[in-house]
Amino acid sequence: MNYPENSLYIVGNSKSQLNNPITQLYGQFFIGFVVEIESSKIIDVECNAIISLTNKILKDILIGEKITSDYETIKNQITQRYLGSSQKAILVAFKDAQKKYIDFKSGKPLEL
Repeated sequence: MNYPENSLYIVGNSKSQLNNPITQLYGQFFIGFVVEIESSKIIDVECNAIISLTNKILKDILIGEKITSDYETIKNQITQRYLGSSQKAILVAFKDAQKKYIDFKSGKPLEL
């Protein structure tokens, strides 16, 4: 898949539970988002999950949502549809990416 020139890639980071295999393998949890700059719509997403099905459900939940304004919808979908130990880490990683996007749009320096 080629992404449009009016898109950008943002990575949101978080920590997962210590007993989570993602934490044991990678040390932290992260989600990469491809976002259309003008609309703030998420057009692709992937995380460092152990099980590939995790990426599929996150794509289903997140693609089409706006990174700037749809947090409550996303939070509700994650809490209702994702019953894994990374649930909180997903929400924290989303908020991290959201902050980076908002800082980028407002011209603030990014903390990468």
